[in-house]
Amino acid sequence: MDNLVLQILFIIGISSFIFLIIFLIRKKSLTLKYALIWLFSSFIMLIVSIFPNILNFISDIFGFQIASNALFALIIGFTLMILLSLTSIVSKQAQRIKILIQANALLEKRLRELEDKFK
Repeated sequence: MDNLVLQILFIIGISSFIFLIIFLIRKKSLTLKYALIWLFSSFIMLIVSIFPNILNFISDIFGFQIASNALFALIIGFTLMILLSLTSIVSKQAQRIKILIQANALLEKRLRELEDKFK
């Protein structure tokens, strides 16, 4: 009975998280492009919560002794996937900021040259 209560709590918690992500997307606080990895990992966790025997199947395939070890491996995998995604986003944004700063500096230089020309 305790396992059923815990399973229901996990399903409610993960569903709430999915609704939070969707709410943030609709509110435009989070773009769909960046939310996809969160939605993907949340749906996988929801499936694992609804069908807990999947963990036993994953444990058997990958040779884990206990299903909870497979769960930890799954969580670590999702965490690494999210961290890699966020690192990629930060790297792209840093490159874009660098290009914008350089373009701004060139425009300021041209503006100063034009101002000096008409003085």
